[in-house]
Amino acid sequence: MRVYLDNCTFNRPFDDQTQIRISLETEAKLYIQERIRDRTLELVWSYI
Repeated sequence: MRVYLDNCTFNRPFDDQTQIRISLETEAKLYIQERIRDRTLELVWSYI
């Protein structure tokens, strides 16, 4: 499966983690990133 991560997604781990929504988004981003590394998912990107 191909996934697209918006630029702000890559900065999410550096945001204020005291908010539950941001913390959950960070966990989701890191999980997806791990699936990309183990080639379960394929990252697609755009110049824009």
